[in-house]
Amino acid sequence: MSAADVPAERPGSTSTGSQARAARAVATPKMTWLTLALMTTSSVASLRASPTMAVYGLACVFLYLVPAIVFLLPTALVSAELASGWSGGVYNWVAQGLSKPLGFLAVWCQFAMTIFYYPSLLAYVASTIAYVINPELANNGVYTAIVIMVCYWTGVWISSRGTSAVAGLASWGLVIGTLIPGTLLVVLGMVFLGQGNASAAPMNADHILPAWTGLASLVLIVNNFLSYSGMEMNAVHVSSLKNPAKEFPKSMFLAMGLVLLIFILPALAISWVVPADQLSLTAGVMQAFDAFFQYFHIGWLTPLIAVGLVAASLGGMLTWLAGPSKGLLLISRQEGYLPPYLQKLNGHGIQQNLLVTQGIVTSLIALLYALIPNVSSAYWILSVITTQVYLIVYLLMFVAAIRLRRLQPDHPRGYRAPGLVVLCVVGLLASAAAMVIGFVPSSQFGGGSVWGYVAIVGGGLLILGLIIPFTFLKLSKPEWRQPDAAGEEVAA
Repeated sequence: MSAADVPAERPGSTSTGSQARAARAVATPKMTWLTLALMTTSSVASLRASPTMAVYGLACVFLYLVPAIVFLLPTALVSAELASGWSGGVYNWVAQGLSKPLGFLAVWCQFAMTIFYYPSLLAYVASTIAYVINPELANNGVYTAIVIMVCYWTGVWISSRGTSAVAGLASWGLVIGTLIPGTLLVVLGMVFLGQGNASAAPMNADHILPAWTGLASLVLIVNNFLSYSGMEMNAVHVSSLKNPAKEFPKSMFLAMGLVLLIFILPALAISWVVPADQLSLTAGVMQAFDAFFQYFHIGWLTPLIAVGLVAASLGGMLTWLAGPSKGLLLISRQEGYLPPYLQKLNGHGIQQNLLVTQGIVTSLIALLYALIPNVSSAYWILSVITTQVYLIVYLLMFVAAIRLRRLQPDHPRGYRAPGLVVLCVVGLLASAAAMVIGFVPSSQFGGGSVWGYVAIVGGGLLILGLIIPFTFLKLSKPEWRQPDAAGEEVAA
C-alpha cells in the first residue's frame, strides 16, 4: 500500500482522533523504560550463539560490538518510530512505505526464516541432551535429525491444541536458560583462570581483532546479525512509555549493554577452557560446562544445566512457532495471498495446516544433519540461510522507513528517531554487507566444497526468500480472501 492508496482524512476528524489517541497513549504509560529494556534483553539474548563466537577468543568482543553498532542500534530506533506511528507490524510498515506485495514479502520472510531456524535451534537442544545421555551423540547426524523431528512435531501438536501452558516456560527462559547458566559459566571461568590455569585462547592485545585471512575471517559476524534480530517486535511498546523520545533510546542502550554482556562474557568463558579446534558449534556450551564441572569435581550439575538450557530453548521454539505463522495467516486472509487450505483453522482456532506444511519442510531440512558428516557444518549452513532470509525483512524495513518519513512527514508518531535517514542507510549497508559475506564459507564448514556451500545458501535464499512468496502473489485469487474470518481472529 503506497501513500496514494491511503484514504485522505477529513480535516478535524480522523486526524484529530488519531492524534488524540496517540496523546492518550503517551499520557498513560503502561511500563517503565527499565521494564522495556529487560523485555528486550530477554527476547534477544541467548547462550546458543556463544560457541560460534568463542572460536575467535578475545576477538569475539569486536565481532559482537560491530553488528551492535551498525545493525542492532539502527534496527531498534527505526522500528520504534515505525511502531509508534503505524500498527500492524512489518507488513503494514512496508505496505504503506513501499507496496502491499513487498509487505507480504516482508511478513513471509519473517515466517520463512523459522523453517531454517527450528532445525538449528533444535540441533542445539539435541547436543545439550546428548551430554546427559552420551556426549558422543552430539556429533551424530542421525541422532540430531531424529531429535529435531521429534521435538518439532511435539511442538506442533502442543501449539495445535491452543494451550497456553508453555507461556510460563517461555517467560522464565531468560532466567533458567540464560542468566543462571551464563553467570555460572563466567564465574567458573574466572575462578579457573584465577587459580593459575592458562586460557585455551590467547587473551592479549594482539588478539583483539580477528586474524585476517580474507573474507572468511569475518564470516562468523553474519551469525551475530541473527543473534540481534527481533528488536522490531519490542518496538510496539514504545507508546507505553511516559516520554518515548528520551526513554526509548535509554531503554535500548541499556538493553544493548545487557545483551552484549550476555553474549560476550559466556563466549569468552568457553574460549578459556575449550580449544577452538575442538569446539562444536552446537555443543560448545555443554563442552565448556563439562570441562569446568570435571575440573571442580561437580559433574552432578551437568544434568541440571542441560535441563535449564533445553527448557529455555523449547520454550523459545513454542513462542516462535505460533507467532510468525499467525501473522502470515491474518494478512493472507485479508488479502488472499495463501490458498484456502493453508488458511484453514482447526477446532482450537490454530493454523494447523500451515504449521503441518511448515513441519514437512522442516523435517526434510533436518535430514541435512544426517547427510552432512559434520554436524557443526550443517548447523552453520542453516544458521546462515536463516540470517539471509531474515535480512530481506530489514532491507525492506529500512527503505520503507525512509519513504514514510518523506511521504508522510506529518503522520502522528509517538517517537521520532534522530537522524533516521542516516540510521537507515547504515542499517541498509550493514545488512547488505552481511548478506554478501554470508556466501563465504567459514572455517566451521569443515573443508567442504565452496561452490556446494554457495549453492546451498544461495538456493535456500532464492527459493525460500523470493521464488515461493512471489509464486503465491502470482497465483493469489480474490476468492481466497476471508477478511471477516481474519477480523474474528484478531478480536480473539
